[in-house]
Parts: sequence; structure tokens; C-alpha cells
Amino acid sequence: MKNAFLILFIGAFITASAQIETPGPKQTKKIMLLNGIAHLGNGEVIKNSAISIIDGKFEIVANAATIKIDFKQFDTVIELRGQHVYPGIIAPNSTLGLTEIGAVRMTSDYAEYGMFNPHVRSIIAYNTESKITTTVRSNGVLLGQITPRGGQIAGTSSVVEFDAWNWEDAVYKENDGVHMGWPKTRHQWTGKKNEKFDKEVAQLNDFFANALAYSKVTDNAEKNFRFEAMRGVFNGEQTLFVHANFIKEITEAILLSKKYAVKKLVIVGGYDAWMVADMLKENKVSVMLKRVHSLPERQEDDVYLPYKLPKKLLDAGVFFCLENSGDMEAMGTRNLPFYAGTAAAYGIDKEEALKLITLNTATILGIDKTVGSIESGKDATFFISTGDALDMRTNNVTSAYIQGREMDVDNHQKKLYRKYSGKYENQ
Repeated sequence: MKNAFLILFIGAFITASAQIETPGPKQTKKIMLLNGIAHLGNGEVIKNSAISIIDGKFEIVANAATIKIDFKQFDTVIELRGQHVYPGIIAPNSTLGLTEIGAVRMTSDYAEYGMFNPHVRSIIAYNTESKITTTVRSNGVLLGQITPRGGQIAGTSSVVEFDAWNWEDAVYKENDGVHMGWPKTRHQWTGKKNEKFDKEVAQLNDFFANALAYSKVTDNAEKNFRFEAMRGVFNGEQTLFVHANFIKEITEAILLSKKYAVKKLVIVGGYDAWMVADMLKENKVSVMLKRVHSLPERQEDDVYLPYKLPKKLLDAGVFFCLENSGDMEAMGTRNLPFYAGTAAAYGIDKEEALKLITLNTATILGIDKTVGSIESGKDATFFISTGDALDMRTNNVTSAYIQGREMDVDNHQKKLYRKYSGKYENQ
């Protein structure tokens, strides 16, 4: 009986292990990717590329026809003729890893009670074992800014890699910024005027005034965790991300940041940002543009306006990237490349559209020196697709790497597809 139980246990363990994608091991071999179509993420394309990866970093990034390559120094040479190489896509303002099943409350851990929670750190709740993450990275989304929700100041976000053993292992940039929701002038669903708007703005002003005064004292006898968490916003070590969509919200958020000497401000949402472009540029404020696959916010708006917003912002000279918050946002993160594809379909050059989910995002998050594009010296975080990554019809990610570590791009949905395809293929 003991032997039988042991065999059953081992069998169950092997079965379970086979269903879980294990994080990739550290890169030890020198790799050369040859003759792929490399979309560098900075607007450039190399059609017959030579890309070498050593110790988790890009070394050679060049046209294969213009350089002499000593193939003997590489352990692995991968021929990619006709295939596409892209920098890893970055998902900003995401609850991925903080929620699993929207309808099951106990699987969600993205919000805390209270209105002012800058000290709440989303990273400690991040779940590296989320099944959603594996479906997202199958489309080339390899990093994300894990962001809390709720209250007027929701908490502090962190940037993670989507291939890790635990949250400590996943951290790419810890505590990158504090997230604040600007009070809405009208109720989102009913359209009725928010009678508490003035009171909520006054509360924000009081909080910022007290936090700024606290930050000017370095040896406070009694620690205030909320105010301590705001220090980085005032000294420039962290970004203040203000979630706001409309003209009044955006302009008042900028005025508040100037009043309290906030060093770095980013608007998240920014539906009306193109209308206040001059103010954004004057104050060097970037935008994380809301999901472009959305309905218009106003009845009188052009039905295609959400699709056109990237072109409007680009033409206005506003620096921005794309984000995916909204209904079913965790699982919808996989659609980020297709949002960029829609932006391209509505007037933006395709390589410029790619920047909106790679290098622009990295720049706004302050990680562009190491990730966001395929350039010598940067982390080898990228993926390979047999088709156009921004086109849902042809995108087919065959392999992906984070800092040179090859990842398993399989997921449970693909496995279910293969399972039931096999069942019915002969019927």
C-alpha cells in the first residue's frame, strides 16, 4: 500500500509539474540570432539582423550583411529568416497578478480600505503563479507595472518581470510611483454631478500640504507611514501617477502638482489630453493613454475617437504610451500589441506604434536605460514571432526571453486547445 501510494503521489506531482510553466534558468550560453526582421522599438527596423546575447545582455545589434561574425564564439546560432524579433512589451497600470477571477472576491487583492494609502505596496501581493500571466506573455507582454486601486490615493506600484519564482524575484523596479485618482466631476454611470467634488479636492490639498511639510523634516520623532510614502514624490525619486480623463481633471491635477512641487507627474487615462496638449508639454507631463478599444466617453464624440486618440496625441507632440485598465483588464493585457496595431491602422506609422508599448512605456516608467528596445548593452528582453506582433491574425510568438533567460511561452489555454483539437480532429 505504501509503495502504491508513493507511486500515485509521484505521478500526481509529475502531472502537476508538467502543467506549470517553470521560470527560465539564467543564460549561460552565447547566442546569435541571425537574419530575422528586427523591430528595435526605437523606430528602426533591421531586415537581415544579427543580434547576439551574452550574459543576459544584447551585444551585437546590426545588419548581418555589414559585419563580420565569428560564429565559433557562439554556442548557439538561431536562423530566423522571415521571422520577426521585438523588444518585450511592457504593460503599465496593470492589476495582473493581483486578481485572478473577477467574480470571486477572495482572488482579488488590489485595493485596501481607506482614502489615502500611499504606503500600500502592491508588490507584496503580486502572485507569480497567476495563470493569467502565462496567457499574457504568450503575446509578448513580458514586463508590467503592478498597480493598486481604490481610494483617492491607492498606493505604490512596482515594475515586475513576468517570469519569476516569487515577488522578490520578479521585481524589476520597486516602488516606482504613487497612484492617485482625481475626484470626478460627475458620476461615471449616472452622469449626475458629484456633490462631494469640492470637498474631495480640499481633502487632497490638505493631505499634500501635510505630506510636503512632513517631507521637509528628516528626523521626525514619530513616523507617519502615509507621509513617509510620499517623500519620493516630492524629492523626485518616484513619479506621481494621477488617474484622470477629462480637461478639468487633467488641468487641476497639473496645478496641484505645481503647487506642491511634485517633480514627476504622469496622467493615466488622458481621454481629453489632446485638448490640453500645450499645458502637458509646457509642464513636461507624459500620458498613459486609456484603452483604445473602448466606446467614446460622450454621446457627441466621434464613434472612432478612441481609435484616433494616439494619432491626435502624437500630432500634438505629447509624449505617451498605451495602457489597458478597465473591465477584465488582467486577462485583457494580452491585447496590448493589438491596441498598438489599431493605432497604426488609424494613422500612426507601425514602428512608432510599437514604441507606444515598448520604449515609450519604459521611458515613462524610468527603466528605458535597460529595457524597452533592442540595443547594445540593454537587457535581452525580447520575443520572436512568425508574423506581425501587432496583428491579431498573424501574431504567433514562438519564443521569448527575459534578460537572456528563455521562457516557456505555453499556457493552459493552449493546452486545452490542443487537448480538444485532438479529441475531435478525427470525427
